[in-house]
Amino acid sequence: LDGCPFFLDPTLWFCSIRSGNFRDIDFWTTDRDGEVWVDPENAGKRLNQELQVGELHLSPNGETMIFHRMDPSGTNGLDLWISHLENGEWQEAQPLDNLNSSEDDSRPALSPDGTELWFTRTYQGTPAIYRSIWRDGAWQLPELIISQFAGEPSVDEEGNIYFTHHFFEEGRMIEADLYLAKKKGD
Repeated sequence: LDGCPFFLDPTLWFCSIRSGNFRDIDFWTTDRDGEVWVDPENAGKRLNQELQVGELHLSPNGETMIFHRMDPSGTNGLDLWISHLENGEWQEAQPLDNLNSSEDDSRPALSPDGTELWFTRTYQGTPAIYRSIWRDGAWQLPELIISQFAGEPSVDEEGNIYFTHHFFEEGRMIEADLYLAKKKGD
């Protein structure tokens, strides 16, 4: 029962339901040694129990983590949070209040250069993909990019978006497929 993969060479972060967890679903890490993944280990009590890290993404240098977790007040569902690695310790998480809404805001993905933050937000009752740009030392107001049953974005170095498209019939999800939206030339 593994999922939520994030890769920052040579480490694969993934969520898992397994023995050794601090909660039902924890984040784990494993490193690649050639073609083999070795030494999987729980990402620790700090991330899993204290910070309650949900799906995550790390900055290109591995020192900033953006993730989702439940709003502590219980009123907004999932919100986006940020933590910084200092002296080998993940610092107290701060909510990204300028991005969070009254809807679920989740499943973050940073662009490879760290200047764009893509995430899933509920829009008109269904998942949609939003993007925020890092400018003047802050994340700017997010803009709707892909709506209606699109979520879990990831972006490559060329700016192409990979996402999951969900198909519903009579209010029930019947299928989920991976899609690619290629960035138009400048």
